[in-house]
Amino acid sequence: MKSLKGQFILDNGRLQGSFFHRTVILICQHDADGAFGLFVNRCTQNKVGDALVAKLPDALKAESLFLGGPVQPQALSFLHHEAYLPDANVMPNLDLGHSLDELMEIADSFSSTQRLKVFAGYAGWSPGQLDDEMKRNTWMTHPASTELIFHPEPGSLWRAILRDKGSKYKLLAEAPEDPSLN
Repeated sequence: MKSLKGQFILDNGRLQGSFFHRTVILICQHDADGAFGLFVNRCTQNKVGDALVAKLPDALKAESLFLGGPVQPQALSFLHHEAYLPDANVMPNLDLGHSLDELMEIADSFSSTQRLKVFAGYAGWSPGQLDDEMKRNTWMTHPASTELIFHPEPGSLWRAILRDKGSKYKLLAEAPEDPSLN
């Protein structure tokens, strides 16, 4: 199957009751070794400064901490976007990092032209697992963009993407969280 790296996968309405219900996941790695992704629409109630005891700049401490997925919730990941990142490893000008030292380096030189999103945990798939889930139509795909990754209202991102996909998905986007309330 073609690599989904740099794409979104979304709950297509079949994951009700699961941890992945209404998620938007950026696939950061997808190859023969498996897949790695981050939930870009699940903001926690915590700030980065609440989760990391390192000496961080105040601006970074005040950033929202996102839930990256159910695997290793203590694991640190971050997405860093800049207008020109020649060695970006997810998609053009978007880099994935896991090192606290690297995060500190970015934070020390942070400017208004950069964007940063910090995650606790991640979503992971063993070799072939995501491919099998795609064949079973568990997920739908959508092109990722930095505008969507850093959407100002991440909690509404799943609905916004579905609405943009057209009338076929509008009903799903507008459905209540609990269908029994309908």
